[in-house]
Amino acid sequence: MRLNISHKSLIIILLVLIADQVSKIWVKTNMYLGEEIPLLGNRVLIHFTENNGMAFGYEIGGEYGKIILSLFRILAVAGIIWYLRHLILTEAPRGLVLSISLILAGAIGNIIDSAFYGMIFSDSFMRPAEWFPPEGGYASFLHGRVVDMLYFPVLQGRYPEWFPFMGGDPFIFFRPVFNIADTAITTGVAITLVFYRKYFN
Repeated sequence: MRLNISHKSLIIILLVLIADQVSKIWVKTNMYLGEEIPLLGNRVLIHFTENNGMAFGYEIGGEYGKIILSLFRILAVAGIIWYLRHLILTEAPRGLVLSISLILAGAIGNIIDSAFYGMIFSDSFMRPAEWFPPEGGYASFLHGRVVDMLYFPVLQGRYPEWFPFMGGDPFIFFRPVFNIADTAITTGVAITLVFYRKYFN
């Protein structure tokens, strides 16, 4: 049976969500914050960290910043769902539909962390988290932290002493720690930008 574009979109969303949540839950329940597992020497690492904010660890500070960001994410997902449905109904280019599907899956994946992880897990300081701890989770609804673990510091060294403002400071590329949801969002956006003229001609 040949799958139509709506079925392919749904499959992409489900596969990204499953991979994202399985990886996050495994890290959360098997590692403590700051713990690292080298995969390819010191160039590819599983490095467990959490953040209160956006993709690649960027944050909006403060209590209200967290709530605002969580609500913005939910509204953004609702808008993306509407837009994806519109694209499917108007028979938009398949590549655009699949790109928006990746963005939607990534956005949902990070919302799940923010909305529910604080209620169902204990914190991860100095020990792996527990499911539904007797004393309750580490945060309330919409106040959970996003789990990140993919770290690729492929280039490391120091800026030369003559370099303005940062001379002698450590240099790491690529510094951000991210997750599968972040990767899906970035991939979807990149594909859309690369093929922008084709998709919106």
